[in-house]
Amino acid sequence: MKRCSFVNENDDLYINYHDKEWGNPNKTEEEVIELFILELFQAGLSWRTLLHKRESFRLAFDNFNLDKIIDYDENKINELLNNKDIIRNKRKIEASIKNAKIIKEIINEYNSFTNYFYSFTNNKIIYETGLTRSCLSDTISKDLIKRGMSFAGSVTIYSFLQAMGLINSHEDTCFLYKGNTSK
Repeated sequence: MKRCSFVNENDDLYINYHDKEWGNPNKTEEEVIELFILELFQAGLSWRTLLHKRESFRLAFDNFNLDKIIDYDENKINELLNNKDIIRNKRKIEASIKNAKIIKEIINEYNSFTNYFYSFTNNKIIYETGLTRSCLSDTISKDLIKRGMSFAGSVTIYSFLQAMGLINSHEDTCFLYKGNTSK
């Protein structure tokens, strides 16, 4: 079975992520929030690196419970900085706490974090490949930065939109490719 070219066929975790999660829009609100926070940590790194640290991130970040993350203090930040099983970048850790507060505000405004992203496409999935950013990711990035988010550049947002399934970027040779059904 042929997959997207970026998938390491020797990595069962990555294969499972590609086949069952990446580009699949059927995610819970909790899964979308987790992916968003993980994308922040991924900036400048490979997704494969983060994927192999995901379980450790779940433990370290209280299963990405926003109410808990919002209350992280200096002691918790230091605990995270000393956790060798996650990405120990102080700017990213502090940004994740600040961003969690903004996510909560977005949820209050849109009734869900997922709804916020779909509001930019009138609830339609975008089918495109070969891009690392788009007008959509530029627009969402600008809005998130205006709201005060950090590590929310257009390339990071585009990658997140692909992961959450709002943008389906499976290559045309991949068994999960659906093409542009809106034509």
